[in-house]
Amino acid sequence: MRFLLINPYYPIDETPSPPLGLAFIAAVLERADVQVKLLDFVVYPYSKAVLESAIINFSPHFVGTTSVTMSFDSAIQVIKDVKSINPDVFTLMGGPHVTFNADATLEIFPELDFIILGEGEETVVELVKAAQSKSDWKRVKGIAYRDKSGIINTGNRKLVDVNGLPVPARHLVPLGRYRALGMPVSMTSSRGCPFKCIFCVGRKMVGAKIRYRNPKSVVDEMVYLHSLNFHQINLADDLFTANKQHCLAVCDEIINRNVTLNWTSFARVDTVTEEVLTRMKAAGCHTVSFGVESGNPEMLKRIKKGITLDQVIEAIKMCNRAGVIPHASFILGLPGETPETLRETVEFGEKLKDMGVQHGFHLLAPFPGTEVRDEIDRYDLKILTHNWPEYHANRAIVETSSVNKEMLNEVVIGWEKKYKGFLGKLKKLRESGEGTPEEVWPLTRLEHTVLIYDLMMSNAIDEQGVFKQAGNTYSKADVMTNLVERIGRSGTKYSPGELAGTLNFAVEQGYLKYSDNNGQIQWEWIDYL
Repeated sequence: MRFLLINPYYPIDETPSPPLGLAFIAAVLERADVQVKLLDFVVYPYSKAVLESAIINFSPHFVGTTSVTMSFDSAIQVIKDVKSINPDVFTLMGGPHVTFNADATLEIFPELDFIILGEGEETVVELVKAAQSKSDWKRVKGIAYRDKSGIINTGNRKLVDVNGLPVPARHLVPLGRYRALGMPVSMTSSRGCPFKCIFCVGRKMVGAKIRYRNPKSVVDEMVYLHSLNFHQINLADDLFTANKQHCLAVCDEIINRNVTLNWTSFARVDTVTEEVLTRMKAAGCHTVSFGVESGNPEMLKRIKKGITLDQVIEAIKMCNRAGVIPHASFILGLPGETPETLRETVEFGEKLKDMGVQHGFHLLAPFPGTEVRDEIDRYDLKILTHNWPEYHANRAIVETSSVNKEMLNEVVIGWEKKYKGFLGKLKKLRESGEGTPEEVWPLTRLEHTVLIYDLMMSNAIDEQGVFKQAGNTYSKADVMTNLVERIGRSGTKYSPGELAGTLNFAVEQGYLKYSDNNGQIQWEWIDYL
């Protein structure tokens, strides 16, 4: 059997990391002797022609994609295109959006054959086996599909044993492109979340009981990812610090091996201690992200966050003493938001900033499956749109009785202006020569990222990077100059200096290379690591 996995388009400004969920799915399929290919349209431009070529050449029996709410439209377009290319291919989709919106999705989109409910590793393998043996789909737990009687939901599957999963099949993922864009690489040391925040689907998606991986295998994976020269590893557990013993065991494993790692994690302010944070710092953790959500105590109770502002302050103090950078995120537009609670949240964010906290604001996106959406009649909240691409949490799509979307957007736009002002200061420092390369690096790296992404998504290197180099003798600089001139003539908005600066950076860092066959030059991104 052959299985084509697809990562649908996801905006680069959302800081995507290599698709971990699809890499797990690919790994279990390969373990079951299924041939797997993965297309990643986050870092490659999408076209139906590219998809058609893959389907013709690979001839998959299944095509599967994933999506969050914001990327659902991109994912379903891929499914539609698959069916128009080959109606006989089985199509499926997983992820939280379709898991909690299964019936409506199947009713609206006949091109989608199966929805994978919740964790998908064991389900997709069983689905493939059912196709091989022509078994009744009803025997496969964890799917929703249509038959002559209507929509069938086979019920939730037992949660997987995380220690029984293979290492994610990252050899199928174009890791090199993410690395070139300066994106982090993610992994997990556990699955599950025991908390009940009304704006989150984590608990419903992966269960309330946390399942922990063996610390040795966790660190094995961290060491491997470190060897790939990503600037940062994100431990993407819903809550890495939920269990003190597990957290310390992972940290001690790193320390005892005497390896230098650079990583971040998510935590709750009521699950960290100074001992844990100090050990995390010693093991290479430089930043811990806390979901604070609001600066109003009653709001925190309403959303079932289960923390207090005093706990937030104490957690920040412990981070500062341990030498770990604390990051706090806030959600605006929560049920019952008022001008007063909005002001309290902004002021609390400024108070944390004075304590050395990096912080940011998001706007409530009531995703399918969240309590705030499922039970919206209970809350002072109005959903303004069901246009899924707008569920990116950067602009308001909800209002309360006393706070409209303009008021909510004003806070976020103001915060964005401050960040642009920060970049503007760095630009002035760089232009004046007063700033050191280290000081202005955040701006320089951002500029490299934007330009590299544009080159990737326009296929500029593929289309302009193959040429005959004139002359009998020439240098590497000559080959680079030729590439810059060719891209410049293709209509790019970037100056020759900007192109040369970024392309030379990409070569120096090992993101871009060329081969020379008797003067026939071919440039290419280093996609697979």
